[in-house]
Amino acid sequence: MRALALEKFRVRLLATSQWRVFSLGVKNGKEKPSSAFPLSNLNTSTLIGEMRALYSTVGSPVNLRFCLLSQLSPTPPFLVLSLTLSTRYPSVQKSILSRIAHKHLSSPFGSLIKASMASSTSSTDTGKETKPFSVLFVCLGNICRSPAAEGVFRDLVKKRGLDSNFKIDSAGTIGYHEGGQADPRMRAASKKRGVEITSISRPIRPSDFRDFDLILAMDKQNREDILEAFNRWKFREPLPDDAHKKVKLMCSYCKKHDETEVPDPYYGGPQGFEKVLDLLEDGCESLLDSILAE
Repeated sequence: MRALALEKFRVRLLATSQWRVFSLGVKNGKEKPSSAFPLSNLNTSTLIGEMRALYSTVGSPVNLRFCLLSQLSPTPPFLVLSLTLSTRYPSVQKSILSRIAHKHLSSPFGSLIKASMASSTSSTDTGKETKPFSVLFVCLGNICRSPAAEGVFRDLVKKRGLDSNFKIDSAGTIGYHEGGQADPRMRAASKKRGVEITSISRPIRPSDFRDFDLILAMDKQNREDILEAFNRWKFREPLPDDAHKKVKLMCSYCKKHDETEVPDPYYGGPQGFEKVLDLLEDGCESLLDSILAE
């Protein structure tokens, strides 16, 4: 995965006769104050309420902490709030911060976050435009499990307003069903949960090892087949030497289930398709949180 710069957004709240917020941006490794906002009505209860609201809005790990630093000024105490959104993907980060600022527009945090974003714009915009983070889900025929994973993950990303920050696709280790829709039983089960599966089956191809940041196999045999294909193709055309590190098991992201593989439901009954969706909803939610936290 691409190693991208860590961005930090910090604000300082000075507890004197009148609350005042100083927004600090990070540029060339040094913090520089941008603007100050008088917040006469700001108090501890307000801060705690906004902190909780921020956690629920972001939906991903964010480091928010309070501390007292009396050494910062001859007029102690300083109440320092450090908001650090740690992610290796600035395009995802920018989208999240925009949503937070919009939701908290009428609160102190709305202006605070927008100022933090503005103070760091110069350092972010001078770099290259970040490409969307790309995820490829892979099963055997690309008609049951991987199309469902693609649909579930798309739905989660859309609900968090991050559509433009992700490239999502699915494929199979064989091309037997190439050009066909997903299994109607899988589509029906997914639709009951509000997830539309629209993908068209295709086999995995060499370019996938260049184009995708993460390749998720539904079971161990799928993973072996993917890696075997990579070892064949890397001698035919230029592929990243470490592309095999992109290949992981879907269930490695599950937190609510102990299964290590997503079972193939093709030859079973309706309960098999429900089980697949249970595993995918669990794994995809943790997957998205993991990507946003990196």
